[in-house]
Amino acid sequence: MPWAASSPHWLWRTNARNGRPTANSVSARFPYFGVLLTAMPIALLSVSDKSGLVDFATALVGLKWKLVSTGGTAAALRSAGLPVRDIGDLTGTPEMLDGRVKTLHPAVHGGILARRDVPDHQRQIKDAGIEPIDLVVVNLYPFRETAARADATPDASPDEAIEQIDIGGPALLRSAAKNFAGVTAIVDPADYAPVLHALEKEDGDPDLRRRLAAKVFAHTAAYDATIAAWFAARLDDRFPDWLTLPFERAHVLRYGENPDQRAAFYVERPGAGLDALHQHGGKELSFNNVLDLEGALVACDPFRAAGETCCAIIKHTTPCGLATGTSAVDAYRKALACDPASAFGSVIAFTVPVDDTAADAVSSLFVECIVAPAFSETALEILGRKKNLRILVGAPEWTPGALDFKRVRGGLLTQDRPPLEAGRPSWRVVSKREPTAAEWSDLEFAWRAVASVKSNAIVIAKAGATIGIGAGQMSRVDAAFLAVHKAAQAGLDTHGAVMGSDAYFPFRDGVDQAAEAGVTAIIQPGGSVKDAEVIAAADERDIAMVVTGRRTFRH
Repeated sequence: MPWAASSPHWLWRTNARNGRPTANSVSARFPYFGVLLTAMPIALLSVSDKSGLVDFATALVGLKWKLVSTGGTAAALRSAGLPVRDIGDLTGTPEMLDGRVKTLHPAVHGGILARRDVPDHQRQIKDAGIEPIDLVVVNLYPFRETAARADATPDASPDEAIEQIDIGGPALLRSAAKNFAGVTAIVDPADYAPVLHALEKEDGDPDLRRRLAAKVFAHTAAYDATIAAWFAARLDDRFPDWLTLPFERAHVLRYGENPDQRAAFYVERPGAGLDALHQHGGKELSFNNVLDLEGALVACDPFRAAGETCCAIIKHTTPCGLATGTSAVDAYRKALACDPASAFGSVIAFTVPVDDTAADAVSSLFVECIVAPAFSETALEILGRKKNLRILVGAPEWTPGALDFKRVRGGLLTQDRPPLEAGRPSWRVVSKREPTAAEWSDLEFAWRAVASVKSNAIVIAKAGATIGIGAGQMSRVDAAFLAVHKAAQAGLDTHGAVMGSDAYFPFRDGVDQAAEAGVTAIIQPGGSVKDAEVIAAADERDIAMVVTGRRTFRH
């Protein structure tokens, strides 16, 4: 029978009338011991996050628990007027090595790990004078936060981060979690309330102890993974033999891509990346909203890095309109013109703050989410009238050096994140005709834009805006056909436009199709075995062609 943390073995009482063990006494369960007098159970508390600590410890004292603690935690409890024993009193050994060794002692781990249902375990700790410990409250040294601060400081020594590698804390937690049948392990202050509620019941809550044990092992695994990743980064070990990913659940989502799929959002670090966005109004974000927000930010990233005013309108993680402009509203109107029908129910991103005029323009369209670095007060008021619109404020960045992951059955693919385009110095003009100044400008735009479109990808661009997008096609000529078709469908003139392709043209048919639509310049990676034929087609059609030497697939 699982042993209750609220009812440790030395807490059982004799019958008040005849001195015989009650049904809940130790003797009733383990006749080896005979009858013990009532004693106070012990809680070991050692925390770096002291939120809620004093209230929790006060409640424990009220429930007749003894408190044992370490260093700063003990000082905080004493300051609150609570009785607390130092860990050294329990072990008979003072803390040493500047606090590196405090709890690594048989008097601590023996008291935690001794099984309550094994008489020989109980005999051994009794003979050794070890007191059982039935509640362990630990949260770990803030390694992740300390390392982030150190990494943000030029020429910082790694010593500060290394000193925040907790050794005793994980050992305490793992011992308590392993022995969850009789010991309660708490790693999160949010669990103080349910534990107190369980301690008020005679048999405790075995299911709660099991859940808390699972939480401990997940937490310590993530803690070790963070440390491993930090060391790997300093060893420049981009793809180590073992890849451990510490992600923390930020939100449980309403459902996944479809209503019959459960979903959650996990983050590398709370308050970073997409988790740094501040939401105003609307329902909670859905799984698809988060994906589309990422797609919108990916589309805007190269333009934001270049300091340009840009608007991206995203549907199913790929742009249906993308444009730069002289203002937020100018960029929005140009982006919307590319495919106004597909923009219904989209996610929109801006690289610049949204003012009143831009907000008024966007408010006439049904939009799921809009994200920008900032919004004017009036813009928030205008957009706030649409009760289901989610307004996200911020400009989230990728963690420096972050890898890209794609899940496959039985494994995980990992790769470097694609770099932002270096620009013209690495490009070559391979056609007879050089691009004009206007064509160069649009070619640069088209190359940045096509990188955010699902492969096979073709964009047709003019005057700093997409006017036709062909995304996710099985053949490149189909993508080119779709881009031309979408432009015609929107009533946009492709004559004098440029074309961007995320990979090389395997045949000349894509170039011929571009020429028939009036395209005058093309940018593409090059590298096909038929490059000569493709370039010859461009020369025949008087199309300027630039090759970048880099493919930008987005699968």
